[in-house]
Amino acid sequence: MNVHSAEIVISAVSPAQYPESPLPEIALAGRSNVGKSSFINTLINRKNLARTSSKPGKTQTLNFYLIENALHFVDVPGYGYAKVSKTERAKWGTMIETYLTQREQLKAVISVVDLRHKPTEDDIQMYQYLKYYDIPVIVVATKADKIPRGKWNKHESIVKKALEFDSADQFVLFSSETKMGKEEAWAAIEKFI
Repeated sequence: MNVHSAEIVISAVSPAQYPESPLPEIALAGRSNVGKSSFINTLINRKNLARTSSKPGKTQTLNFYLIENALHFVDVPGYGYAKVSKTERAKWGTMIETYLTQREQLKAVISVVDLRHKPTEDDIQMYQYLKYYDIPVIVVATKADKIPRGKWNKHESIVKKALEFDSADQFVLFSSETKMGKEEAWAAIEKFI
């Protein structure tokens, strides 16, 4: 998809605030600072529509981005960030769960993981959760440019093994630095919209 128009529509915390729109939605889930905002910005050819932050845990709402008047990207709060209180985390958990399990417009979730590291407990839980609820998943492994090309296969198999990756799902190696994986990511998304 060639993106010329992209805008943030609303930051929501409850279903009452979700956009009243029949457009398909693709959610993005991942650990804080895994590169979700950079991933979104790369896909939509913008520097900073999705705000990147040196402080992890900045996204505390469901951020709905309207892309080409054709679909919404929904950025969910990053998980696994320690400086957030347990009550705050529980609130996010409920907010995310409500969205993932009840939103009819949701067509797939992009699970963003860091190719450099073995997936965390949170990454694994998120992937298993999506599989459990039969929500289509696209796994995007970011920061591929930080690893020598010769080691990509090794890192990919570490990630897949930890997630107990289902080969029916899409797996995309991605780098927001080099734009590698951008076309593959769009191709995977377009299957669901």
